[in-house]
Amino acid sequence: MTNVVQIGNKVIGGKNPILIQSMTNTKTEDVAATVAQIRALAAAGCDIIRCAVPTMEAAAALEEIKKQIDIPLVADIHFDYRLAIAAMEHGADKIRINPGNIGSAERVRAVVDVAKERGIPIRVGVNSGSLEKELVEKYHGVTAKGIVESALDKVKMIENMGYDNLVISIKSSDVLMCVKAHELIAKQTDHPLHVGITEAGTLISGNIKSSIGLGLILHQGIGDTIRVSLTGDPLEEVKSAKLILKTLGLRTGGIEVVSCPTCGRTKIDLIALANQVENMVADIPLDLKVAVMGCVVNGPGEAKEADIGIAGGIGEGLIIKHGEVYKKVPEGELLAALRYELLHWGEEV
Repeated sequence: MTNVVQIGNKVIGGKNPILIQSMTNTKTEDVAATVAQIRALAAAGCDIIRCAVPTMEAAAALEEIKKQIDIPLVADIHFDYRLAIAAMEHGADKIRINPGNIGSAERVRAVVDVAKERGIPIRVGVNSGSLEKELVEKYHGVTAKGIVESALDKVKMIENMGYDNLVISIKSSDVLMCVKAHELIAKQTDHPLHVGITEAGTLISGNIKSSIGLGLILHQGIGDTIRVSLTGDPLEEVKSAKLILKTLGLRTGGIEVVSCPTCGRTKIDLIALANQVENMVADIPLDLKVAVMGCVVNGPGEAKEADIGIAGGIGEGLIIKHGEVYKKVPEGELLAALRYELLHWGEEV
């Protein structure tokens, strides 16, 4: 079991739930745009948010951003140790650094001293792409062992400075290497682990890589926070992370939509309908399974495992509740009828 770490108003590690992180893609200096994106992400289920801090102006903006959001704010720092210090002075709840690119031990110590004084956790982040030359040579290339050794060396450096309020992140775009690295490091540290597949790619490839990688890691009981890294809207990262956790049984709540893959029997525009249902149920706080089926032949039978479902016919559709046909409605009213049933769920006498 990992150590418990407090990040703003959230705790990770130990037996606490795995939390979802994402990262803003706005200019942090643009407070209004950044706050708007964070609020949207939080509404979608993001638990912790990270912002890039490439300038002193960005560091200063954190103070105003913090006043307008309700989830912990992590400052992402590269190269300049003074930005890490400024970010903490302006209210960052956690900082993410790679001690290897911050500079000398004295500069790392300067950051650690401020973190210690303010009780701010440090996430030590190491990516396969930034692995030190000597470790690449030692292991004859970039390897899981090399990534782990690099991370633990940096953790030990900070621990030797008298600070152990740490979170570790080791990432690789090579899914199986990333999995192996997490299996290795989990046996060698009690610090919480932030898990993700870095540079995973666009919506389709990124989701597949992240699902496989995070699935293999989390299913072993490894990981305390996660991020699904996608080249796209950060909202998609949060949606995917929630679904991964729910699929693994690590998070409950929210409506799960299941749908058939379409075939020659499909009598309605099932692809559009399934997407409409998924979007429509996003704001309904029920722990239910909703089935969207393309025909009235197999629909009722296939929807039996769902709490409620719809099945389309020619110009009409069925509402199926608890495995039984409940009512028939015109096709154009199917979506609205489903939403009505969900909004009045549990009111049946």
